[in-house]
Amino acid sequence: MFSWIRMASGKRSPMKDYSWIVIYSALVLFVGKPSLAQIRYSVPEEVKDGTVVGNVAKDLGLDIVSLRDRRFRVVSETKDSVFEVNPDNGALYVHSHIDREELCQGSGSCQMELKILVENPLEIHYVVVEITDVNDHSPIFPENEQIFEIGEQTLPGQRFQLHSARDPDAGINSIRTYTLTPNEHFEINIRQREANKLPFLVLKKSLDREQLKKHTMLVTAVDGGKPQRSGTLNVSIIVLDSNDNKPIFTQEVYEITVQENAPIRSSIFQMNATDPDEGTNGEIEYTLAKTLMREVFDIFELDKLSGEIRVKGLVDYEENNIYELDVQALDKGTPPLTGECRVIIKITDVNDNAPEIEVTSLSNTVSEASKPGTIISLIRVRDKDSGVNGKIISQITNDVPFELKPSYKENTYSIVTKGLLDREKVSFYEITIKATDCGEPPLSTLKTLNIQISDVNDNSPHFQHSPLEFYLIENNVAGQSILSVSATDDDLDNNAVISYHIARDGSQNDIMSFLNINSDNGHITALKSFDFETLKTFQFQVVATDSGTPSLSNNVTVNVFILDQNDNAPVILYPLSSNGSAEGVEEIPRNVNAGHLVTKVRAYDADIGYNGWLLFSLQEVTDHSLFGLDRYTGQIRTLRSFTETDEAEHKLVILVKDNGNVSLSATATVVVKVVEPKEAFAASDVKSASKDDDSNVTFYLMITLGSVSALFIISIIVLIAMQCSKSTDYTSKYLEDKNYDGTLCHSIQYRSGDKRYMLVGPRMSIGSTIVPGSNANTLVLPDRRKASGEVRL
Repeated sequence: MFSWIRMASGKRSPMKDYSWIVIYSALVLFVGKPSLAQIRYSVPEEVKDGTVVGNVAKDLGLDIVSLRDRRFRVVSETKDSVFEVNPDNGALYVHSHIDREELCQGSGSCQMELKILVENPLEIHYVVVEITDVNDHSPIFPENEQIFEIGEQTLPGQRFQLHSARDPDAGINSIRTYTLTPNEHFEINIRQREANKLPFLVLKKSLDREQLKKHTMLVTAVDGGKPQRSGTLNVSIIVLDSNDNKPIFTQEVYEITVQENAPIRSSIFQMNATDPDEGTNGEIEYTLAKTLMREVFDIFELDKLSGEIRVKGLVDYEENNIYELDVQALDKGTPPLTGECRVIIKITDVNDNAPEIEVTSLSNTVSEASKPGTIISLIRVRDKDSGVNGKIISQITNDVPFELKPSYKENTYSIVTKGLLDREKVSFYEITIKATDCGEPPLSTLKTLNIQISDVNDNSPHFQHSPLEFYLIENNVAGQSILSVSATDDDLDNNAVISYHIARDGSQNDIMSFLNINSDNGHITALKSFDFETLKTFQFQVVATDSGTPSLSNNVTVNVFILDQNDNAPVILYPLSSNGSAEGVEEIPRNVNAGHLVTKVRAYDADIGYNGWLLFSLQEVTDHSLFGLDRYTGQIRTLRSFTETDEAEHKLVILVKDNGNVSLSATATVVVKVVEPKEAFAASDVKSASKDDDSNVTFYLMITLGSVSALFIISIIVLIAMQCSKSTDYTSKYLEDKNYDGTLCHSIQYRSGDKRYMLVGPRMSIGSTIVPGSNANTLVLPDRRKASGEVRL
C-alpha cells in the first residue's frame, strides 16, 4: 500500500540525478558516511493515526539501537506535526489526521517535506511524503435548487447556465460529467473552461404555459472515482405568461374616515385590485401618484405589495380635515399595465390637546411662621380644544399643606397654605398640580412647584444627655481642656449657631472661678490642677444659647468626678527615729524560737485603691535564713532559732511600695541586736526609761492622725447633707472604709444616680464592673438596698 523511493532512483531528469550522485559521493568521500539524504514515501489521506509510512532509520542506514541516544526526531515548524518517528524502531508514522484537501488546496501533487534530525554526530535528512488522494468527497452544488422563469414565447436553442458543482478531490476523483433527467423540452450541454466543466440547460422545444405551468428536473454531477460519488441539483422551470390584462379596482372612488391622532403605522384602508394574467403578469404593486402634495406622503404611506394604506405621520384635524389620494396598481408584465382609482380620507376631530398650566406668580421660599391662607402662587390653565373637551378640572394631587382656591376669573387659581408649617419636620415641598379636561378619554397635565420653607428661631438648643457626667484624673495640667460639652439646635444658619458659658451666681463655690469655657466649641479648661485628696467631685451648669432673634437657651448640669492618681509616696510610721528618719533598733534574746515577732513596720499612703495598697519586701538583709517579712502586714519574724555562730547584730532594709501604674516607694531600716536573756531583760528597763523621750513623738503623731480622720469625717457629713438637700441623686456620697492591717489600706465608695461606685485595692472582694477611664480603680457595685434594707447615705 505504501511505497518509498530513494531520490537517486526516482524518475527525475538525468542532469538532476547526476548532480545528486556527485554530491552524495563527495559526502561519502570526505565524511565517511552520508550526512544528508532524501527519501520519498507516499501515503493516502484519511489513514488512521499511528499508521506506519516507512522505516526511515533502515532506509537511511542508521543504527536503530542508538536512535534514542542520538535524539532521533522530526523537526517541525508547527506545534502539531502530521508525522512523527519512533526512536525505538526508526519507523515514520502518521501522528495526526491527514486531509489532503486541507493540506494542499488544488488538484496538483500534494507533498510534505520532513526534516529528520539525529545528533552525535549531527545529521539532517530530508524525507518527502506524497499525500495521495482518495475519493472521500462527493460533488456539491452551491444551492439545492435553481429556478428559471422562461416566457412561453422563448425560442428553442436558448441556453441557461446551471450552477456548477464543486468536488475538493483531485485528478480522476474530480467531476467528470453532468446528466439531466430525460424530458422533451430541455437537454444539458457541458462546456470545458480550463480545469472546470460548466453545465448549461438548453431549450430544445418551445414551452406552452396552458399545457404545463412548471417543469421540474434533476441535474446530477458525477465524479470519476471508484466507487463513483454524485451530487444533485433540483431545477424548476416556471413558464411565464404573456401580459395582456391590466389591474382593475372594485371602485373608481373610495371614501373613508380617520380619527385624528391615529397611531403611527396603523392600517386605515386595504386596497384591492385584480389581474387575470398569470405569474408576473398577474402580480400587482401599488403606488401613490407622484402628482400629490408632499404633505400627503409625510402623513400616509401605501404598502406596494399588500395595498395597505397606513398612517405615517401625525394626523391633525386642526391642520387639515380632508385628503385625496390617487392610487395606481401596476402589474409586473413587460411592458407593465396600470389601473387607477381615488381614495378620499376625511378626518374626524378627537380630544387631542391636553390642558396647559401657566404659573403667573410664585414665591419659591415660604416662612415656616406663615399663617394658614397665605398666598404663595397664582396659576392659569387653558385647553386648545373646545366644548366639553376644553372644560378643565384642577387639583393638587399630593398630600401637602397647600390648596387651590379659584379666582373670580375662570381657570385662574391661587395656591394658599392650609395649615401650619414646620421646617424642622419638612423643609421642602413639591406641589404637584393636575389639570384634567372633560374629553373622552380625558387628558391631563401635571405641573410641579418647588417650595422651600425658610427657618425661624423656634427651637432652643438641647443637650443629648442631662445631666452630664465626666471623670477627670487628678493632677491635670492647668490651662488645658479637661472636658467638652456639645448642644444641637434644629434650626438653620444663625438660629443654629450656639455659644456656651458657665452659669455663675453668688451661691457657687470658689471652684467655678477656676473653670473657663470656650464659647464657640464648648471646650472647658481648668485654670488649676485638681487634687483627689482635697476635692473628689464638683458640679456646675453650662448654658447653651443660639444666635437667633430673639435668642433661645438651655442649660445642663455637669457632674465632675475626680479620679485618684498615684501621686503620694508611702510614709513610714514605724520605725521612726528621733531625727525623723525611718530607722529603728530592736533587741531580742538569743534563745527565741522560730516565728518570734521581732517588730512590725507600719506605713501609710494618702492615695486609694491600687495606688494606696502597700506591699513590703526585704531589700537588704544580713542573713536571709534568719528573718522573714510578711509582704502585706510588714511583720518581721524569725525563721529559725539562733545559733552560737550567728552574728549579734543584723541590719534589715525594708522597701515599702504602692501598686500604682508607676509605683512610689519608701524604705525603713531595722537593726536587730541579738543579746543574752539577762541582757535583754536589762535592755528592756533601759527602753522603758527611753520611752519617755519617744512618747512626745508618738503623741504628736496621734494628734496628726486624729486631725486627718476628723477632717475626713466632716467632709463625709457635709457631702451627705448636700445630697439630702438635692432632689436628684447625682451628687456623690463617700463612705470611708479603713482596713488597717499595718498598711492603712482603705477604699472610698460613692453613689451617682442609680449606681454605686467604689475605689478599691486589689485585696478587696469585688465582683462588679470597672468604669471606663477610671484607671481600673472605680467599680460599679450592684445595688442591694432594696433586698437588704440598706439605709442610703
